[in-house]
Amino acid sequence: MSDQEHTITPPAPPSPRENPAFCGHERALGTLHQAWGSGRLHHAWLLSGPRGIGKATLAFRFARFVLAGGPGNAAEEGAPLYLAPEHAIFRRVASGGHADLITIERGINEKTGNPRTEIVIEDVRRVSRLVSLTPGEGDWRVIIVDGAEDMNRSAANAILKHLEEPPPQTLFLLTSHAPARLLPTVRSRCRSLTMRPLADSLMVDLIAGQIAPALGAGEREILTSISEGSPGRALALSVHGGVELYEKLIDILGDLPNLDIRAVHGLGDKVARRDGNEAFRTLTGLLVWWLGHLICDGAKPGGRRGISAREDALGRRLLAKGDLEHWARVWEKLSHLFARAEAVNLEPKQVILNAFTALQQAAGD
Repeated sequence: MSDQEHTITPPAPPSPRENPAFCGHERALGTLHQAWGSGRLHHAWLLSGPRGIGKATLAFRFARFVLAGGPGNAAEEGAPLYLAPEHAIFRRVASGGHADLITIERGINEKTGNPRTEIVIEDVRRVSRLVSLTPGEGDWRVIIVDGAEDMNRSAANAILKHLEEPPPQTLFLLTSHAPARLLPTVRSRCRSLTMRPLADSLMVDLIAGQIAPALGAGEREILTSISEGSPGRALALSVHGGVELYEKLIDILGDLPNLDIRAVHGLGDKVARRDGNEAFRTLTGLLVWWLGHLICDGAKPGGRRGISAREDALGRRLLAKGDLEHWARVWEKLSHLFARAEAVNLEPKQVILNAFTALQQAAGD
C-alpha cells in the first residue's frame, strides 16, 4: 500500500474562535479574570509566548466573556472566562458574525489571491469604523490583532493611534510570538501577559486524549518532547507525520559521519511524493530544531540530554567532533538552504540530499 492509503486524516481541530476548551495557563486566566472583576480593566493586552501554545484561543475566550458581559456561568467547565458553546454570543463569535468583534490578521492579496506576508493598513481600517459607533449588541467592543508582529509600520501606527486614545468600552487583545518585533510604543500601551509552554505531564494528557490518541506510549513521549509544551506544534507534527519523520531523522543522524545514502534517498522520496510541501517543511523544521538544541544544550553546564539514550550519545559524539561555533555554522548553513528552498521552490529531495551531505562533512571534520 502507498503512504496515502495508510494515512488516516484526523478531523480538523476547532479554530481558536470556535474552541471552548483551554488547558493550562491558569495564571493567565486568573490575571484576566481578576482584571475584569476589579472594574478597572486595562484597554489593551499583549498576549505573548511561543507559537501554538494557545494565545489566540485565550484571546477569543476572553473576548466572548467580555462581549457577554462577564457571565458567571463557569460552573459547567469549572474554569474562569468560560462561555458555553450553546450561548448565542459563542455561536456568533464562532461564525464571525458578532457586530462588536473585529479580528485583524494577515489578509489576502487581491491581485495574487495568496495570503499577504504582513498585516497592512487596509486590514486595520475596519477598526476606525467600529470604534466610531456605539456597541451594537452589548456594552463592549473587542479588537483582536492575531499575529501582531506581522503588522507593517503603517498598520502598527494606525493601531497605535487607537491605543494612545482608547475609545470607551473597547478592548484590544494583541497576540504575538515575537513581541520584540512590535513598535516599542505599541508594547508600552499594552499590559503584557506572557504565556509559558505547558508542562510535559499536561502535554502527555492532551496528546493521549485529544491531539493524537492513536499514538503508542513511546510515540507520545517523542511527540511530547519535540512539541516543547505547544499543543499547536504537537497537532501540526501529528498531522504531518512528525513522529515518524523524527525517528527516521535520528536513525540517519545516528550513523554520522557514515551516511546511509539509501536511507537518505528513501527519506527524500517519502517527503517529495506526499501532497503539498508540509512533510518537507516538517522534516526540515525538525532538523533545524534538533541542531539548535544540540547547540543550546551543549552550552549548558550539564551538557546535552537526548530524548533517548541513543540520541543522547549521538549529541555527545557530534559535540566532540566540533565546538559550538562549528555546529552553529552548520545550523546557519542549513537554515539558509531550507529558506532558499522555500523561496525559489527547489526540488525537495535534492535539498534533503544536500542537507545530509553537509552534515556528513561537518561530522567528519
